[in-house]
Amino acid sequence: MRSFSEILKAEHLLYRQVWYNRHQNLRIDIERGKVRVVPHDEWAASKPRGRQRLITEGTWKGAREAARRTQEEVGIENLGPWTDFEWGMLNGKLSALHWVTGDEWDMLDT
Repeated sequence: MRSFSEILKAEHLLYRQVWYNRHQNLRIDIERGKVRVVPHDEWAASKPRGRQRLITEGTWKGAREAARRTQEEVGIENLGPWTDFEWGMLNGKLSALHWVTGDEWDMLDT
């Protein structure tokens, strides 16, 4: 059996990898105009459904900083890109480790 600390270390790496990929997809959506970066006041004034395609300036700034820290921590060479098969494996491993540490199956929040 693996030690609990080894499981947590693997879970942390997978979590960062999955989060980073989602961040990159958001970055692409912003660049393509599918998501807009807006001041918090504009976001707050929007209806909940309209917020799905908005992100606040502060949240986006924090996400970019988190991406930079992830690159430094994990190493850019460990952050993809992945094939669809590899992407499925990463998510499956993360789901399994979340389950082992007490979450429900299919819990892939990052």
